[in-house]
Formats: sequence, C-alpha cells, structure tokens
Amino acid sequence: MIRNIMINASLRKPRFPKTNGHVSSDQQLDWDDVLPVPKLSFSVASVLVFCLAVLCFANSHDAGFVYDDLRAIINNRDLIPETPLTAIFAHDFWGQELDEKSHKSYRPLTVMTFRWNYAWAGGLHPRGFHVVNIVLHGLVSVIFMAVFSVLMSGYQVDQEFARPVFASPRAALLCAVLFAVHPIHTESVAGVVGRADLLCALTFLLSFLLYARACLSPLTLVSYRPESFSLVSLLASMCLCVVSTFCKEQGITVIVSVFSVSSLVSYRPEFFSPVSVLASMCLCVVSTFCKEQGITAIGVCSVFDIIVVCRVDPFQWLSCKKYVFSTHCVKSKHAMSSWWKSLIKRHLILFLTSVSLLITRIRIMGSTTPIFSENENPHSFVNDTMTKIVNYNYLYAMNSWLLLNPWWLCYDWSMGCIPVITSLADCRILAVIALWAGFAALFYHCYHGHLTKDRRILITSLAVLGLPFLPASNLFFRVGFVIAERILYLSCAGFCMLVVLGARQICLHLHNTAKQYTSAGLTFLIVIFLLRSNQRCKEFSGELALYTAAVKVCPLNAKIHFNIAKVQDNNTDTATDEYRLSLTLNPRYVSAMINLAIILRQRGDALEAEELLERAVSVRNDSVDAWMNLGVVQSELKKNDSAVASFMESIRHGKKCSDCYFNLGNLYRDTGRHTNAIAAWQNATQISPTTPGAWKNYLLFLEDLGKYDHAIEVGKEALKALPRDTDLIFRLANIYILAEKYKESEDLFLAGIQIDEHSARFHHNLGVLYYRWGKYEKAKKSVTQANLLSPDDATIRSNLQLINRKVVGNRKSPHL
Repeated sequence: MIRNIMINASLRKPRFPKTNGHVSSDQQLDWDDVLPVPKLSFSVASVLVFCLAVLCFANSHDAGFVYDDLRAIINNRDLIPETPLTAIFAHDFWGQELDEKSHKSYRPLTVMTFRWNYAWAGGLHPRGFHVVNIVLHGLVSVIFMAVFSVLMSGYQVDQEFARPVFASPRAALLCAVLFAVHPIHTESVAGVVGRADLLCALTFLLSFLLYARACLSPLTLVSYRPESFSLVSLLASMCLCVVSTFCKEQGITVIVSVFSVSSLVSYRPEFFSPVSVLASMCLCVVSTFCKEQGITAIGVCSVFDIIVVCRVDPFQWLSCKKYVFSTHCVKSKHAMSSWWKSLIKRHLILFLTSVSLLITRIRIMGSTTPIFSENENPHSFVNDTMTKIVNYNYLYAMNSWLLLNPWWLCYDWSMGCIPVITSLADCRILAVIALWAGFAALFYHCYHGHLTKDRRILITSLAVLGLPFLPASNLFFRVGFVIAERILYLSCAGFCMLVVLGARQICLHLHNTAKQYTSAGLTFLIVIFLLRSNQRCKEFSGELALYTAAVKVCPLNAKIHFNIAKVQDNNTDTATDEYRLSLTLNPRYVSAMINLAIILRQRGDALEAEELLERAVSVRNDSVDAWMNLGVVQSELKKNDSAVASFMESIRHGKKCSDCYFNLGNLYRDTGRHTNAIAAWQNATQISPTTPGAWKNYLLFLEDLGKYDHAIEVGKEALKALPRDTDLIFRLANIYILAEKYKESEDLFLAGIQIDEHSARFHHNLGVLYYRWGKYEKAKKSVTQANLLSPDDATIRSNLQLINRKVVGNRKSPHL
C-alpha cells in the first residue's frame, strides 16, 4: 500500500516530539510564530484561559433571577422534587406542555441540571445556579482552545507520550482568550437560562474532538522506536542523498531532516474508528437536547473532515476540476478510492445522524413549528419577498456588528428595537452592502489559489461562524426573537479565529513595527473586552438594573418599558407612566393594557380600566388574562351579568385557568349563588391544588354557612396539597374548635407553631382552644407567649387578663 509520508525539517528547532495526525506536506510547525503571543504548554495556557473566563463574569455570582430566569426557573415546576423526573421529557424548556401554545424549546438535559441545582441548594437560591454557569464557561473556553488547535493544525498525537499535541499554541491561545473574555457571552453566563448555551457548547466541542480523533487512521499510529528496519531501503535512501548533493549542495541537509522528523502520517486516512464516530454522534445528540444548536456540530465535523483531514478543495471540486483525482494528491487510484470511500462512510454516519435527529425533533414538536407573534419577530412577517430578504440580511449585519463591537448590548431586541426596513431607500441597506462586501472578500480568498493552511483555516473559521447561527437565521423556520445574544455563543469562536488569522497576516506581511502595533492592539482589545464583560455582568444584578440599562440601548422597545413598570412595586406612578409609554410605542400591546388596567382598578378608576381591557380583548380575543380581569372590573362595577360572561369567556379560552374559576366563585358568592360558588372553587382546586386562594375562600365560605364537617373534609384535602401553608392550618384548626374537636385542633395549632414558632396568632388561638377545653393553665401559658410576641395587640392583652382572672378564681369563665 502506498501512503503519503511527510517529513518536516527545521534547522532552528532540531528536536521536537514525534506526532501523528492530520498534517500534510504544506504544514508549518511554526505557522503562528509571527503572532506576538507567548508559546505556553497546554496546561499553563488552560489555567490562564480558565482564570480569565471566570474573572470576566465572576461578579455575576451574587446576581438574582432576571427576565427569562423567572419563567425557566422560578415558575417552572419541573425543578421541584415533587414533580416526577419524567415530566422534564414531556415539557418544554419553560415547564409547559408541548402543545400549540408552546415555543417548542425542548431542552430536557438543561432542565435536569436546573433540577440538580435546586436539590443541591435546597431551593431557589440563585448563587448556586450562577456559580455553575461561570465554571461551565471557564471549561468551555479551555476546551475551545484545544478545538482551535485542531481546527488550525489538525489532530496530532505525540507518539512518545500517546497524547494529543497542542499545535499552533500561540494562535489557539489567542483565540481562546478572545473567546473567554468576549462581552457577547454575558447573557449566556450571567443569565441562568444561558446554561442551555453553555451545556450545548460543552458537548458540541467534545463531540467535535472525538470525531477528529476518530478520523486518525490506525495506520498512522506506528511505533516511533522500531525494533527493525530495511537496510536496503536505508542504503538506497543515502544513495539518493548523494545524488541530491551533487545536484546542489543543499541536498545533504536531508540527513538533518531525518533526525528532526516530527510526523509520519497519512493525512487522508483510509481507515477510521466507527465506534469513536458513533460516540461523537451520541454527544451531538446530547448537545441537541441541551439546546437546538447542538445539531450543527455535524456540519462543523463535516467541514473539518473535508477541508482539514482529507484536503479536498470544495471550490475546485464543484468547478469540475477533478481536484480529488489529481495525481499530486494520491499515488494511485487504489489509494484515492480507499480514502474517498472512508470519507463517504463517515459522512453517511453524519447524514443518518442528522436525519434521525431532525425527525425526532419534529415528532417531539408534534410535527408543527412554534407560533410566534408579530411583536416577537416583526421582520419575519414582512410580506414582500425582496424586503424580507433585506430585513433578514440587516439582522445578520447587526449580529456581526455585535461581535465586532459588543458595546451595544440588550437583553431583548423585539418590539421596535430594530424597526423593520420597508423601503429600499432606507440608509440601513448600506450595512447590508458592507456585510456582504466583507464576506465576498473572505469568500474570494477561500476560493482563490491552492488549498493552503491559511485557506483551510479561513474556510473552517467561516464554518464555525456560520453553521451554529443557521437555526436562528429564519431561513428554515420563524424564530421567536429579532436578535438573541445567546445565539452567538458558538459563532463567536469563528469570529475569534478570523481575528487571529487577520492578525497573523498583518504580522507576517507588514513591517516589523506592525507586530508591535498588533500586540498593543490585541492587548488593548482583551482588556476592553474584560472590563466590558465585567460591567455588563453588573447589569444582570437585578431586574431593574437590567431593564434600565436596556432602555438606553433600545428606547423604542415597548417591552423594556413594560418590564420597567412591572418591577416598580412601590411606585405605581412610575409604573403607570411606563405602561402608558409602552402603549404609546405599541398601541396593541395587550399585556401592557392588562397591567395598567389592574393599577387603575386598584386606584379606583374602574371605568378607564374597563375601557383598556375591552380594547385588549378586541386586539386579542383569546387572551385569558384580559377576559378574566375584565370580569373582575365588571364585578366591581356591579355589572354582574357582563362579569359572568367575561369569566366564562376566559374559561373557554383557558380551561385550565384556576384563577378564572377562583374569581368566578367570588362573584357567585357575592351574588348569593352558593352552589355555583362552591362548584367554581372546586374546579379551581382541582386544576391547581397548590394555589391557596381558592382553598381559603372555599373553607371560609363553608365556615360561614356552618358546614363544619364539609369544611373539615375540604381542609384535609387542602393540607395534602399544601402541608406547610400556615394560613390553611390556622383556618382549619379554628374550624375544629367550632366543631368542638379539640384534640384535632390542638394537633394542628402545634404543627403550625413548629413551622412558625414566632406566630402570635397560633399561640393566641391555641390559648383560646385550651380555655374552651377547660385547660386554663395551658391557656395562660399560650396566650402569655402570644402577648410576648405581639405586645401591642389589644385583643391578646384583653384575653390574657380574662384568663388570669379565671385562673385565680376571681370570676366565672368568660366566653371568648
């Protein structure tokens, strides 16, 4: 069998480890020597990169839960231990059913890590969640450094120590540092929901590294200390060396090259490890179930295999130049067919994996794509095809600009943050022209000339930049955002490779002083990125800080003003102003109408609240919250028939809305329709057993009707769902007193005191129980404790005086 053998010589570096891997005759071991970066070992470089990655985002460790964290963490019941683990695989990322209203974000493995965080921390304590994210980003940055090395110089193995070689160490280190400190990652690291991007990237990279390792031909893993050799071949080699020397004196240097041999490899492997490739694809599946972008690892593996491993020039191949069949690439048709068949087999595995993943993903989504509103992604609702293409390309330009200049960052880019381009006369089209002019120059260099190392790195850089972005491009399906900084987490790696490749070209081809300027520029860039990342993390310290920072970037975003209003708990004037501004920017913003109406109702302006809610249901007729709140306002205005109709409409659109039944029950109670009220509250508790409001009103109503036995049965059911709800315990214990079941009442009061030993009401009513039970000493002790806990309560003081008089026998027992 004829194999391509490459022998590298270097007079300046006569000794280096023997390696096998994806290298070829045009490989330069000192390809990145011109970069003004120190050459470090992988272990030292790893520590440096990890520390920089952690340092950038360390101040997010004490941040709270903000924005999407509220839905994915706080309001997601899949995190709590009481929810079966299987529910994670039946729900979307937000803990909702995968129905037509779901966004279809299926990331069960990420949710599982949230659940582990919840279990380890003993609850929803944000610090533990943030620390995990910071550590994950550090690990991803370190692994990316290994990936950069492989992408630039192929996967090489040190034969002496049987471990991967850290090739192109300067370039890989610089890429990793730029990636680690880039401010675009702040949302992925400081926001807990960014865990999906971090886990996806981690498994994505491991999948790629395993695939690259699998592409190493077993035939290249030869002993570097052979026990025997061919004497005839050696003498023939020396004869050729003599001939070379008599042609020109430099021929003798081949002997030095023999001593400094660094690798004996076939860079177009005829064999590969199917087990390793399949294991790589399993990691790709894991990555996809952390976040949808994970499937693009298959594309990156394919590009790496074609461009780096097999040295196939796709442009020449597509141009029918028969590059892969040229005689300078292979020595025989047999060798060509062998490595070509090996490449096809690997790509068959990649293809089958991608098809299987896509089919599985589509079936999980119920064979339907998610439905998004125009407010979430207005550019995708443009009707004219040409205008839509322009808008999409403008969004691509904006994403590219955020990578180039990550100063203009915002947690949400929807609702007017980036106005839709409606005319070809819009000056923003210049950004689209600039984008494609830049990419055209890059594509020209990809196509022009031989497949040199620089061209291979350029092609792989563009692949890493573009492929992970494809799911967010709106090309295959509509996405639920305009721009999402988290989406750029993986693509940022390709951007960093382009920056380093450009820096090398400057250092290589320009004057020596250019190297000094490049060094200063890169140092300045890294410091600025580090400071900006640190500053951006502070904006994630709380919701108000995040929203206030966002409004400076996107003042026309109605959702940002809406969120600022939502967090103004103690300042309804500011909240009202922000809601009104939000409606000015987006007059059809239903959520802003509902929240403003609630504030107006609480202020006593029920008529304006009713008007707003009627507008809301006219804009969105299926809004459960709008119909429900309209019913609440109408019930306050004594429009009982209209209120009942509104509540029934809300129930029709949201059959599982427990709050709708709760408010309907309250209306029935107020209008004397007792049976209907009880039925409504029963529905509310059946839909949501852990919602205490319906249970409490249900119990209080039965108590008022004197139906103590019924109330006790309802109370027992309530405590099964909410065993530590002190309000329910207190109310049921009082009902036991009224039913003269003193022992049961005592047990509940003591259970409540164990939960909240500083509750004056539990100690006081326990004393009342003992008084009625005739246990006056215990009554005095309990009420005395209640008086110590709440010395300003006149009722407790009065009852304590009565009990004291009873104890000393000064008068008959009072009725409390």
